[in-house]
Amino acid sequence: MNLDARFQDGDDAPLRLIAQEMRDLEVLAALVQDAVFPITEMTYAKRQHRFALLLNRFRWEDSPAAKRKGRPFERVRSLLVFDTVLGVRSQNVDRGDHDAVLSLLSVGFSPKEQGGMVEIVLAGGGALSLQVEALEATLTDVSRPYRANSGQAPVHNI
Repeated sequence: MNLDARFQDGDDAPLRLIAQEMRDLEVLAALVQDAVFPITEMTYAKRQHRFALLLNRFRWEDSPAAKRKGRPFERVRSLLVFDTVLGVRSQNVDRGDHDAVLSLLSVGFSPKEQGGMVEIVLAGGGALSLQVEALEATLTDVSRPYRANSGQAPVHNI
């Protein structure tokens, strides 16, 4: 039995979104909330001014249909890319721990006079800060959806 889904099985198509202003980034941030990724799946290409994360994204856009139909929740591999990146800083992220799996909580942007700062908040007190010339981000689904391992939707105690 194949537990993988296909975009063709539903009404959706793979996401390919671009964010160039705050409202756009808010949509991307909502879609990548609770994504998980191995620490080895983030890279900064300094010469190309590009920072990328290969995420296992929870499909929030599909969760109402999954609940309604009583089928498993899904994740999908997605590439989150920021361009015009001038520098990357991290806090409480051990790049030497190649077995670490990080959980993305939120993505925000603080505009500055010249460019701004993208803040990626991780579970456990970790954070990534990207100094950018301009807000330029893309989110692209790169695999077909698959059954979420836990079978559950992420829950946050607020």
